[in-house]
Amino acid sequence: MLRFTSDEYDKKSPFKTIVATGLLAGTLDGIAAILNYTINGGRLPSRIFQYIASGAVGTQAFTGGTGMVILGIILHYTIAFAFTLFFFLIYPRINILSKNKIITAIVYGIFVWLIMNLIVVPMSHVPPSPFNIKQALIGAVILMLAIGLPVSFVIGRYYQQEIDVPNNGSPVIKNPQTHKSAD
Repeated sequence: MLRFTSDEYDKKSPFKTIVATGLLAGTLDGIAAILNYTINGGRLPSRIFQYIASGAVGTQAFTGGTGMVILGIILHYTIAFAFTLFFFLIYPRINILSKNKIITAIVYGIFVWLIMNLIVVPMSHVPPSPFNIKQALIGAVILMLAIGLPVSFVIGRYYQQEIDVPNNGSPVIKNPQTHKSAD
């Protein structure tokens, strides 16, 4: 089980933070996708991961069995880690991200939805399907909650532990071993 306490943050490396956050976001997103699929009448949650695998191998993923499910899970977590790493890298460079974690989570969830639906899926081998506004909104909300919230809060907290910015705007590094000088 993933747990984050203040003491653990003091000891966390950037790598551990990215891995833990990526696992958390990928797991929450996977669970949300399975719940959404099941609520909408789906009977085999493994089809979700076959669908993801179809992005790499095409429609044969739906008849590929366990191997395709495993490929889908690997691709799913790879995507979750990529969005986690991207957020980790941009967070200290875009000051507005630290102002309100909830708004940041919502905006980042929408960003992830846009990248996935306007770039990644169209460039993949996923069979095309008609646009469904209800499913698009559900998908965007899932990404806000499953990716946006954990990424915004955990990575935001990681950086708050590392750098404190007092009211005068001058950052004070709390843990100098994790921050190298640009000199």
